[in-house]
Amino acid sequence: MVNQKNILLGVSGGIAVYKACALASKLTQKGANVKVMMTESATKFVSPLTFQALSRNPVYIDTFDEKNPKKIAHIDVADWADIAIIAPATANIIGKLANGIADDMLSTTLLATEADVYIAPAMNVHMYAHPAVMQNMQQLEAWGYHFIEPGSGYLACGYVGKGRLEEPESIIQAVENHQNREQLLAGKKVLISAGPTREKVDPVRFFTNRSSGKMGYALAEVAAELGAEVTLVSGPVSEQVNHPRIKRIDVLTAEEMYEAMHANYANQDIVIKAAAVADYRPKLVHDQKVKKQDGNLQIEMERTKDILKSLGEMKTNQFLVGFAAETNNPMDYGKKKLLQKHLDAIVINDVSAEGAGFEGDTNMVTYLNEAMQQDEVSLASKREVATRILEFIDRDMKDE
Repeated sequence: MVNQKNILLGVSGGIAVYKACALASKLTQKGANVKVMMTESATKFVSPLTFQALSRNPVYIDTFDEKNPKKIAHIDVADWADIAIIAPATANIIGKLANGIADDMLSTTLLATEADVYIAPAMNVHMYAHPAVMQNMQQLEAWGYHFIEPGSGYLACGYVGKGRLEEPESIIQAVENHQNREQLLAGKKVLISAGPTREKVDPVRFFTNRSSGKMGYALAEVAAELGAEVTLVSGPVSEQVNHPRIKRIDVLTAEEMYEAMHANYANQDIVIKAAAVADYRPKLVHDQKVKKQDGNLQIEMERTKDILKSLGEMKTNQFLVGFAAETNNPMDYGKKKLLQKHLDAIVINDVSAEGAGFEGDTNMVTYLNEAMQQDEVSLASKREVATRILEFIDRDMKDE
């Protein structure tokens, strides 16, 4: 996956720079076109001449060293790169990227590139665990940067712990695995619904549910990372998405979600209805706030449109997946829903189980396809669960 790829190797200043030499050599041996860009600090550990010999290309250090007047060097390299690898990545370069600071050639180029960026941190164990560093890494990960976790062991500073730059072979393997995985849904169009709906009672009150949208958003983010073009129809949630391949459509009510899902349904390859849509809404919506009265209040409710059933009835080539969030007999209800709504698969979860309910960051589910093949996903982060669900969908689509 790196053969004939244009790879920018960014080297920041730490003792682990010596491993970056081996990384440059191995990338070149695998057929990659490698250009090395060093921070000033990195040159204190290894000479630029070493990287020039290993990569067979000039080494970039100074933003203002413009060798070709027809090109702006850092923009030219940023556009040239298919992949950028920062190894070692110090706390300093991670902090710069997370805060949009561009004060040297490497940070400036990385802010300008649209290539996939892989960050391999290397630093003291306490630096790695510092809240500022952890927050910066979380921010970059949310923006779509990819991290190759450091190993644990004896560090140059004398400490033993996490912070050692991963071995060059492992870095290349991680990049190749991700590049291969990124093609899983390449060219596919995916429509996902997420979050709750709100059904208005009066200007200040509404009926809703506990759905946070986290599962649906995890599915959208992972699908985009796997190469899909994603349309996300979202009820009112606090979750955010930043991936360029995700188009978000915000809705409030079940009727609005019905309209948005139908409007975007026709040209989709995969449709996943992960939203928790209200089954009922107040039959009468008051224009003014309903005042408190003596005694009880009765509100007559009417059924909302069944979005999933209507999509199943209209299905042509779409692979349609529903969710069944249940508190008792989840498999029985899930199988019934799969058949009644003409689904290709259903994701069943018992929301009463610890770690699998609404609003949390974890989930555990059973994926059931129309052939009644069951795949269990044990308790894991919602991103990991989303990854497994999408892998099952891809498998079933290939088997059709």
